[in-house]
Amino acid sequence: MNELQVNIRCPYCKQSLMDEDKTIDGYPSVKVIIQNSNKRGMLYLSSIYGSYNIISEFNIPLDEIILFFCPDCQSSLLIKDLCDKCSAPMTFFELLQGGKVQICSRRGCEKHLIEFSDLSQEISTLYNAYEVFADPSSKKQEDNLLYSEGKKRKKEKKCENS
Repeated sequence: MNELQVNIRCPYCKQSLMDEDKTIDGYPSVKVIIQNSNKRGMLYLSSIYGSYNIISEFNIPLDEIILFFCPDCQSSLLIKDLCDKCSAPMTFFELLQGGKVQICSRRGCEKHLIEFSDLSQEISTLYNAYEVFADPSSKKQEDNLLYSEGKKRKKEKKCENS
């Protein structure tokens, strides 16, 4: 399975939210403070885009809306945008490389978005994550590239000779 690991920071104080000591899915987790109606504690999210694995200091009931805060500056990470699946507030993070990630604040909702600010960075990140596109050592891909190039050259020669 190809995985896209994201590195996250607070959009306000710009401090990294990555926690090397708490790994989830084999990578550093994203560390935030969460709060519900009567508890406040740490939450560690998987940094694999699309993974819903977490480690929480307290149980978060399904469908509960959680408040998210930066552990460094204590700023709320909720934004005014609402989830188009469940209408809960969205939570906003910045990518260290530029861009943003949004996740729904409702436990169990799987709505999330990723947006890159630099298209070349996005392409590079995706190519690195999905090696089949970037790794020409794949024999089938290499054969397809050679076949396509050969066909293109034959077509160009045919046009030149006409």
